[in-house]
Amino acid sequence: MANYHGDFNQKIDYVFKIVLIGDSAVGKSQLLARFSRNEFSLDSKATIGVEFQTKTMVIDHKNIKAQIWDTAGQERYRAVTSAYYRGAVGAMLVYDITKRQSFDHIARWLEELRGHADNNIVIMLIGNKSDLDSQRDVSIDDAKEFAEREGLFFMETSALEAINVEPAFLMILTEIYKTVSKKSLVANEEAEGGSSALLKGTNIVVGQEPVSGGSKFGCCTSS
Repeated sequence: MANYHGDFNQKIDYVFKIVLIGDSAVGKSQLLARFSRNEFSLDSKATIGVEFQTKTMVIDHKNIKAQIWDTAGQERYRAVTSAYYRGAVGAMLVYDITKRQSFDHIARWLEELRGHADNNIVIMLIGNKSDLDSQRDVSIDDAKEFAEREGLFFMETSALEAINVEPAFLMILTEIYKTVSKKSLVANEEAEGGSSALLKGTNIVVGQEPVSGGSKFGCCTSS
């Protein structure tokens, strides 16, 4: 619990916004609850609009605050939530391994994501509900093939049994950190080469946000 609410006393080096997208009922909210609070609710209700949680992790001796946005999967909210892709440096495309349709829709979610997000966004394909392997309708090979073709990271998870949830978030945060670190390095090298490059340094680090006291934000849900 200290990590979840303990940001007040920590120096936060980076804030990375990650969006969870995919069809309704694939377990996006459960993944978020398991990662941020180590909770799982059997009577979880559908997300309305957008919600987010934060959790701080240490990567390469840096305090990384993950700001994870959970977007509603229902069709009628897609236009509303499209604005929330803005500023995201990572995305998890989630499908249910027992529902082939949720996997077939991933290509459309990916198209929408790429239409709204930054070109350098790190994208991870997540096959959730791996605990229901006996009801599997999407093979690991199919998912791997799609991920390789589209240049995505891939992992299967179980929010119910807490399998691969933290490793999946750690993987995407680490990849984002690598991307940001490279940009920072390039910015520093350019800055040393001439004063004109200093101007570029202001927006090179995608996802690094100023952290105000407590970093509390209002909830962004709509009814």
